[in-house]
Amino acid sequence: MILFNIPTISGKEKKYISQVELLRKFSGEGEFNNRCQELLKKELHCNSVFLTSSCTQSLEMSAILSNIKTGDEIIMPSFTFPSSANAFVLRGAKIVFVDINPQTMNIDENLVEAAITKKTKAILVVHYGGVGCEMDKLLEITRKHNLLLIEDAAHAYKAKYKNKFLGTIGDIGCISFHETKNIHCGEGGAILINNKNFIEKAEIIREKGTNRNKFFRGEVDKYTWVDIGSSFLLSEINAAFLFAQLERADIINKNRINSWQLYFKSLKKLAAYEKIELPAIPAYCKHNAHIFYLKTKDSGERNNLIKYLKKNEICSSFHYIPLHSSPAGKLTGVFRGKDKWTSKESSRILRLPMFYKLKNKDVEKITESIKEFYS
Repeated sequence: MILFNIPTISGKEKKYISQVELLRKFSGEGEFNNRCQELLKKELHCNSVFLTSSCTQSLEMSAILSNIKTGDEIIMPSFTFPSSANAFVLRGAKIVFVDINPQTMNIDENLVEAAITKKTKAILVVHYGGVGCEMDKLLEITRKHNLLLIEDAAHAYKAKYKNKFLGTIGDIGCISFHETKNIHCGEGGAILINNKNFIEKAEIIREKGTNRNKFFRGEVDKYTWVDIGSSFLLSEINAAFLFAQLERADIINKNRINSWQLYFKSLKKLAAYEKIELPAIPAYCKHNAHIFYLKTKDSGERNNLIKYLKKNEICSSFHYIPLHSSPAGKLTGVFRGKDKWTSKESSRILRLPMFYKLKNKDVEKITESIKEFYS
């Protein structure tokens, strides 16, 4: 059986975890948390980075940092994971969904401005599959209307938009290190603070609303509760595991890109015959091969292909159910404009196995099985 995902093991995870045991420091803000944060800051050219226990928590921190209140509106795509919306719903916001660009499955930047009202507080973009949204246009819109721009870069570690790392372009970026991602620690995430005005507050929010870090630095003689917050820290064991992967991130991503390119090359002829559609990567983007997907004619054909691949011992999967069509989405949000592409395109997507050290022969078996299905 060719599995859909196998979480990466880079080689030094056990070694670094054993060092945590020797140091006897297991909670957050230890040596490996600091090493990861400094590495991420340096690699991504970011003002400040804080590790969290998940990308969900990073998004929740971004909602607190943005001072989201009841009645505020947040514009985002419907084609995303519930965490993107939940973080803001928890603060009382109304979610305003807009349609996607069918080529990239990202938010259609040309539809965003029409969705803005006096209640709009922020725009949240999702870089689907590590392919960047059209950030220049979105920055122009947010500056014009004095809005915050938040990047859900859960898929996008080390992917770029015009030479800038995704997650470092808006006011705040959120990255996932869940085991399904290119780089992981089982459960983990990071919040990237690009707007310097948010750095001190982010530090406080992440430490249960206290100024504990100021105390550790000797800036105050005792620490106390100064603002709202929660426990967003990543444990040292997770951070040690993550550091081993961050050191080899470029090698891991390069290996995945090779698999992605092999998929694309092998299925190109089938796409030329208009049996399937393949991902479109804009010229301004450098993706990280987080996902390889194809699009079938419709949901029925997709489901039949999934079944066919399963018979051939190949795991495959669809992806997000649009949030605006979900029970919670109907209660907490509204789709502004026409749903021309979101529902249609999401019903056609089929994701193929993608992980570090996926064998070329397995990619060949998968693509041959797809060709057989269509023959």
